[in-house]
Amino acid sequence: MNDPITLLNDRFANALATAFGEDYRTTDPILRPAQNPKFGDYQANVAMGLSKKLSQNPRDIATKIIENIDLAGICETPEIAGPGFINLKLANTYLTQILAALAGDPRLGVSTKPNPQTVVVDYSSPNVAKEMHVGHIRSTVIGDAIVRTLEFLGDTVIRQNHIGDWGTQFGMLIEYMLTHDNPDNAHLLDASRLNTLYKASKAEFDSNPDFAEQARQRVVKLQGGETQTLDVWKTLVNSSSAYFQSIYERLGVKLTADDACGESFYNDQLADTVADLEEKDIISESNGAKCAFPKGFTGKDDEPMPLIIQKSDGGFLYATTDLAAVRYRVTDLKAHRVVYVTDSRQKQHFAMFFQTATEAGWLDNGTTLEHVPFGTILGEDKTPFKTRSGDTIRLVDLLDEAEQRATDILTEKQADFDPDQLRQIAKVVGIGAIKYADLASDRVKDYIFSWDRMMATDGNAAPYLQYAHARIQSIFNKANASFDQLDLSPDALPINDPAERALVLKLVQFPEVLHSVADRLEPHHLCAWLYDLATAFNRFFTNCPVLRADNDTQKNARLVLCHATAAGLKLGLSLLGIHAPERM
Repeated sequence: MNDPITLLNDRFANALATAFGEDYRTTDPILRPAQNPKFGDYQANVAMGLSKKLSQNPRDIATKIIENIDLAGICETPEIAGPGFINLKLANTYLTQILAALAGDPRLGVSTKPNPQTVVVDYSSPNVAKEMHVGHIRSTVIGDAIVRTLEFLGDTVIRQNHIGDWGTQFGMLIEYMLTHDNPDNAHLLDASRLNTLYKASKAEFDSNPDFAEQARQRVVKLQGGETQTLDVWKTLVNSSSAYFQSIYERLGVKLTADDACGESFYNDQLADTVADLEEKDIISESNGAKCAFPKGFTGKDDEPMPLIIQKSDGGFLYATTDLAAVRYRVTDLKAHRVVYVTDSRQKQHFAMFFQTATEAGWLDNGTTLEHVPFGTILGEDKTPFKTRSGDTIRLVDLLDEAEQRATDILTEKQADFDPDQLRQIAKVVGIGAIKYADLASDRVKDYIFSWDRMMATDGNAAPYLQYAHARIQSIFNKANASFDQLDLSPDALPINDPAERALVLKLVQFPEVLHSVADRLEPHHLCAWLYDLATAFNRFFTNCPVLRADNDTQKNARLVLCHATAAGLKLGLSLLGIHAPERM
C-alpha cells in the first residue's frame, strides 16, 4: 500500500488536471503534515501558489480542487481554511489498512528507489601514524548513516576511506624510525607508539635542519620505491590500518580495510591528471606553480583565486589528489553521485575542485559531486572539545568513558543482568549515545558535547529511544504474546483514541522522512522522526492501556501498534548504526 503522501499527491495531480487542464498535473500540491490536529492530518497549500498564475481567488481554486478530487476511502470531507489551505483528515478505515500493511512489512512501508544509483561516499579519512581523536567521530558516523540509508533505499554504495598515507610526513616518520628506532620492531607498533613516534619525529624535524633535509630525501626515496623505505612505510600503514579497524568495529560502522583508498593509491595518476587538465587549458602558471583558476572564485582584490595543482618544485598537493580521485571515481567506479563528508572549514576547497572537475568535462555524464560539511564539537564552555589540560581527546578514551557511564546508569537501575549482559548492553547504550548525539544535531552546526544530555533516558537521546524499544518488548513478554499471534486484518485494528491516531500518523511518515534523508544527506531528520515516534508511543502508552484494554479486539490492535512502533524504532536506529536492545 502506498503511503498517504504518495497516494494524496497522485489524487491531487488528477484533480488539478481535471480542474485546470493537463498542464497543471505536475503542479506540486505542497502537502505537509498538519502542525495542529485541529487542522486535520495533512494540509495542502497549492491554492495560494496558483492564485497569480490562474488569476483567481485562492479559496475559489481550493474549492475547484475539492470538487474534482477523489478521496473516497482515504479522507473525510476536506475543509478549506484561511486564505485557501486545504485541510485533510485521514479516514479511520484507511488508517487501519495502513497499520495492517505497516505492521506486516519489515521495511515499514519504504520502497526502494525506482532508479537506483552508484554512489561513492568518502568519509572518516584519518591519517596514518596518528591516533583517531574526538574530531574523527563526526565524519565517521555521519558518513556511516548516509551509507546505510542509501543502501536501504537500493543504491549501490561504494565506501571510500581516503586515508592520509602519503606525503612529506612519511619521509619524516620513516627517517626517524631508521635512525632512532629499530625498524625490525616496526611490526610491534600500536596506536600509542604510533602517536609517540609521530610527535618525536615532528619535534626533530622542526628543530634539526640536517634531519629535516634527510627526511625530504627520504620522501624522494619513498616516491621512487626504494626497498627499505617502502617496507617501513608499508609497516606504518598496516599498523595504522589494524588500529583504525579496531575503532570502526567498536563503533559499529561499516568501514572495512577493503574500503581504504588512501592518497598513495592515486600517486601514479597525478601526472596524468595534470596532463589532462593542461590539454583542456584548465591550467596556467602562476609564480612557477601550475594552477587552475575555477570560475566564480576571486580573492580580496577581486583577482581570480588559484587552485594550486603542482608546486614550482614539481610537488603535488591535496587538490591534485582530490582531482585524481574524482576522475577515478567517475571513470573507473562509474559513480552517478560522489559524496564527501568533511569538516565545514574545507567548504571552499571542495567548491573549487568541484568547479575545476566540471570545467574539465569529467562530469559531463551527469555525475554530481556533493560536499556534506559538518560543524565542530564544542565543550560546555563553547570552545572546541578538549581535555581539562587542553589536549585533544583520544577517540578510544571517549568510547571507554561512554561505556563506563552506561554501565553506571544500568547498575543504578539495579537491572537484573549477568556481567556479560551488562557489558554488552552498556556498550550498545554508551556507543549509541555518542553516535546519536552527533547525528541528532543539524550537521552543519557546531554542537555542545554534554554527557548528561546524551546519556539521558528522557529527551532526545539514544537511551530514551532504546528504552522505549525495550519497554515494548517487556509489554509483549507480560502479555505472553508474539507478533505471529496477532490479527492484522483491518477489522481487528480499531483506531479510536487520539493517541492511537497520532502514533499511526507518525509511523506512516517514515518513508517520506527516509527519502528526504537520502536526498538531502541530513540524518538529523531521521533522529527527529525517531524522537517524535518514541514520544508519541509514550503518550499512547499512558493514555491507552494495552494489557488492560477494554476487550480482546482493542488489546490486539494496541499490541499491533506496539509492534509497529518497536519495528520503527529498531529499523530507524539501525540506519543510524545504533542497536536497539531487547532489555535495558
